Amino acid sequence: MKKTALFELHKKFEAKIVPFAGFEMPVEYAGISKEHIQVRESVGVFDVSHMGEFWVKGPKALDFIQKVTTNDASTLTIGKAQYSCFPNGKGGIVDDLLVYKYEDEKYMLVVNAANIDKDWEWCNANNTVGAELENASDKISQLAIQGPDAIKVLQKLTDVNLSEIPYYCFTTGSFAGIDDVIISNTGYTGAGGFELYMYNEHAVEIWEKVFEAGKEFDIAPIGLGARDTLRLEKGFCLYGNDIDDTTSPIEAGLGWITKFTETKDFIDKDVLLKQKNEGVNKKLKGFKMIDKGIPRHGYEIVDQDDNIIGTVTSGTHSPILKYGIGMGYLNSEYSKIGTAIYIKVRNRKLKAEVVKLPFV
Repeated sequence: MKKTALFELHKKFEAKIVPFAGFEMPVEYAGISKEHIQVRESVGVFDVSHMGEFWVKGPKALDFIQKVTTNDASTLTIGKAQYSCFPNGKGGIVDDLLVYKYEDEKYMLVVNAANIDKDWEWCNANNTVGAELENASDKISQLAIQGPDAIKVLQKLTDVNLSEIPYYCFTTGSFAGIDDVIISNTGYTGAGGFELYMYNEHAVEIWEKVFEAGKEFDIAPIGLGARDTLRLEKGFCLYGNDIDDTTSPIEAGLGWITKFTETKDFIDKDVLLKQKNEGVNKKLKGFKMIDKGIPRHGYEIVDQDDNIIGTVTSGTHSPILKYGIGMGYLNSEYSKIGTAIYIKVRNRKLKAEVVKLPFV
């Protein structure tokens, strides 16, 4: 099992460590619900150094990205990022990712930790245009400082005006006395905040300075458990749960990152365009529990006559809303907002309702 550069600090904070994506990672410190509320109401710090980073460089960098991702990277200017996905040649998704335009001929792709090896092989296998690829995943650490007070904490440590970095934009500058830190406003919690990318050797120093700066806000470390409940409240997809090699971006409600422009030819373009035009048989939708109960990944979704109409992909008890919420793929005829559905929880049929995302 791999360890991030911050592993010893997690032990110091008495984190509960679990295996995740080949790493020993903190799932919680003080409790998932408490950590969740900490981020929603103040500020918390996630170690997400297990994520993967690929550099794509050279005159063919954009051509490569346009081929292997669904979104239109030609619209990016330096300092902007976009959410995208790798289609798998069969209508499914290899992974979802972030694309950062770092320089005119230099991009950074940020991929999911569990998929680093798979994504790297996929990128190399489909690099028919001659882009220069570098897997920098083992060299880079990443911290996510999230919550409404995050900007107040971080601004103490940099001369970069953080309020001038819009959502899905980034800059590179000095942070906590360390040069060339990428400061990115692309959070996965919906609570506001920033991600910091740095070389591994600077991770501990930056972590400690962030915690010193955040003392007045009772800043706290946050585990992957609360990261999951926070993203679910915002309706953000999790690879391996809500999207995978068997689900298409159109089915997953990711048509907004699937761009069918004339100048962009990408893997599965024809398949996905047909789905967009003709419709799909299943759709990823959010639902809230009407009856008391907690939906979980893999639970069956049924109609009032007990016919299976879908499957839960993500579910939890919302620490903010105080009731069960979830997402799942539903037969299209049951996907309309307000439709009554039922979740099979330990052989009980509990009523739920299809709702518009996000939940909060």
